[in-house]
Amino acid sequence: MTTFVQVVDEFVDKVWDLRDRRVDDWPLMSSPIPAMVICLVYVFVVKVVGPKFMENRPAYDLRGVLMVYNLFQVITNIWIFYELSRHGWLSGNYNYFCEPVDYSYNEASFRVLLACYVFYLTKFVDLFDTVFFVLRKKNNQITLLHVIHHGWIPTTLWPGIRFVCGGHGSFFAFLNSFVHVVMYIYYFLSAMGPHVQKYLGWKKHLTSLQMAQFVAASAHCFQLLFFDCQFPYLMSCWIGLHEVFFLGMFLNFYRQTYLKNKKQKADSLLVINNNNNIITKKTH
Repeated sequence: MTTFVQVVDEFVDKVWDLRDRRVDDWPLMSSPIPAMVICLVYVFVVKVVGPKFMENRPAYDLRGVLMVYNLFQVITNIWIFYELSRHGWLSGNYNYFCEPVDYSYNEASFRVLLACYVFYLTKFVDLFDTVFFVLRKKNNQITLLHVIHHGWIPTTLWPGIRFVCGGHGSFFAFLNSFVHVVMYIYYFLSAMGPHVQKYLGWKKHLTSLQMAQFVAASAHCFQLLFFDCQFPYLMSCWIGLHEVFFLGMFLNFYRQTYLKNKKQKADSLLVINNNNNIITKKTH
């Protein structure tokens, strides 16, 4: 037993030696446990404590809070996307087939590092999406996909930020920050009220955009199985499998929300038309 523990300790030490030392003193980077605890508390609050607290209370009107929150998210994600574009993926210096992590402190690599770290922090801010649903009694929007998507990402992103913050692994942050700009613009407009919401018929396309990013990000990761690159292929597979998992969940959500509902509406219209034809024949 002692030998086994020693082997495990040696393995952990060797893996830890591969970390990105530039983030050693940054909050939430010393261990994945704080992120795990935050995510577990989040699930407990939105699934147990929150609904119980709101059970006999009227829904809160959070229009002003939501507009400020969504505007903050838009601005933050625009900055992340700009930084990852200017110093990374749209700079002409990054190779889409293979981009090792630059662990130096030169301006470009450090700006990418900082953008990826802020991107990671925004995943904790995103948890407030569900809290607002609870306070507004929008429990129908607290789906399994929503809770898993928000409650799992901070934990699964931690290894990427801790070990490979930049280079090939930053492609998902590059795509996701753009998607979140579009998404939170949609939420910002929706928070303005019914006079604006009637023009927001493109939520279906927003879901399609989210799925497209998962396809692109997973393909970008798995290509390293076929190309020799100085980027840990196991980490690339970890990121890629993460994307495939959420692609599957979003595809199921798309099918249940849009395709199934569309079919149900079509079936309902067919029944109504048939009933009208029957009534018309009886009248004649």
